[in-house]
Amino acid sequence: MSRVLSFSTDKEFANLLDHYIGQSGYKNRSLFLRDASIHFAESLQRGELISIDDEVIVEGTVVIYYQHGVENKLMDLRHSHEIEVFSYHHNCLTASHTCVDTMQVKGKASSFKHMLDFLNNTRDVDKVNFIAAPVRENGCC
Repeated sequence: MSRVLSFSTDKEFANLLDHYIGQSGYKNRSLFLRDASIHFAESLQRGELISIDDEVIVEGTVVIYYQHGVENKLMDLRHSHEIEVFSYHHNCLTASHTCVDTMQVKGKASSFKHMLDFLNNTRDVDKVNFIAAPVRENGCC
């Protein structure tokens, strides 16, 4: 069941909000504000990976952009048993001459911290991101 929530703001903020909504591709304010609120609440609840207690189990997606020659190191990470890899995908981005791997993963926060430190300090790794999955009490899975 839907509930209507409202808030007041000045015109400048409302115009800025409409600008962000338009840029983001959202069709209306309600969906944009819902998702922004959820993202903000999850960020407050979980925090950044660096601030999560080392023993906490987290799930999410790792995205790694790199140049050829790094594949063996990535294979070693996938088979290290430090993290569980549920899904792995490799693609070559021909316009940017970059490889990209995505992995859906689960493990201790400390394992992800070590993995990100290792990858960020590996030659020919251009960019690494970890996107933590939302924390929910129940849901689809």
